[in-house]
Amino acid sequence: MNRSSPPVDPSWTSRRRLLTALGSGTPDRVPINTYELAGRNRLDWYNQQPSYHRLMEFIRTHTDCITNWNPRAATDRYTCEERFLASDFPVSIDTHTDMAGQFQRVTRICHTPKGDLRSIKQRAAEAHTTWQVEHWCKDLEDVDKALSVPYQPADYDASDLARVRAELGENGLILASIGDPAYLAADLMSFQDFLMWAFEATDHFARTVDLLAERVLENLRRQLDCCVVDCYRIVGPEYFTPPYLPPSMFRRFVVPHVTAMTRLIHSRNGKVRLHCHGKIGRVLDWILDTGCNGIDPCEPPPDGDIELDEVKRRCQARGVSVWGNLELKLLENGTPDQVRAEIQKVMGQAKDGGGFVLMPTAAPISVPLSPATEANYRAFIEAGLEFGRY
Repeated sequence: MNRSSPPVDPSWTSRRRLLTALGSGTPDRVPINTYELAGRNRLDWYNQQPSYHRLMEFIRTHTDCITNWNPRAATDRYTCEERFLASDFPVSIDTHTDMAGQFQRVTRICHTPKGDLRSIKQRAAEAHTTWQVEHWCKDLEDVDKALSVPYQPADYDASDLARVRAELGENGLILASIGDPAYLAADLMSFQDFLMWAFEATDHFARTVDLLAERVLENLRRQLDCCVVDCYRIVGPEYFTPPYLPPSMFRRFVVPHVTAMTRLIHSRNGKVRLHCHGKIGRVLDWILDTGCNGIDPCEPPPDGDIELDEVKRRCQARGVSVWGNLELKLLENGTPDQVRAEIQKVMGQAKDGGGFVLMPTAAPISVPLSPATEANYRAFIEAGLEFGRY
């Protein structure tokens, strides 16, 4: 560390610190989390990359960990993201893998009762991400084909949870991620086609969302029956924020279903963090109406449309914690001095009164990790420790 830190009270473990902030309380200092760079899970992708080893060790030593983990479907026919329309029905899917230039491309053909659908994804060896080249559905007829696949609820396997908990200990929390029903519908199509579907065939879109909502809630209920982790991140509402769609569609398609999911999670003593990128200013009150315990990543203008101090004021009045809002583009393209100045500004906007977790808005996806990005991550963590004490 470049600057000395005050003595640490050992009773303030990372787990206690994060839970206190998530509950809108005031811990010993602002928790510092590095988003998807999860230092306490040896199977995490970042912990497998040699160029990240030094940074990950620094993260393990000086930050408050969130381990991202979901129970797998017991049948293991699909990965979590590949389960077709939230159904575990054994639909026939043919898979073909080839190379397209530098990309590994995977083509899938799904044989539904009403006809075939095709999706194509690709990835590059030097990036930890997947690009969707072609979505399952290109028109409403394709959507109806997708919906013709019968629904079979998933059974879940939490056998890996003991390992995850043992590795994490008191050093943080376990976070599961779940897509909301409207997002699952939207993701059937390319973003442009989804917007036209929602605008021009709104009733058809609404029926699709309602059907998926039944499946999502049943799968969530079964997942909670299998195990309950510390917090659940609900993802997808950003698809329905301005300028893409009017706030009325956010209220119609997101709020009721996310509220139902949140209530179910709360009934099992879990917590909810709602993940919504982009311009949330005009829908923030509806986000808070869902009953979530926290929101992220609260991007500053111009990527967002509301300053962090205003987000904090409105969330604090409703007992909702705020997670963010250090942008990845600063960590990848700025300097340590710029990062330090930004952390000082962020703390001034959101630290007072507790209920705030310092966190980047995204995570790097490239290998090898650049020395500049590593230096900026260190500057962010050091500044968080320096300026974050209460």
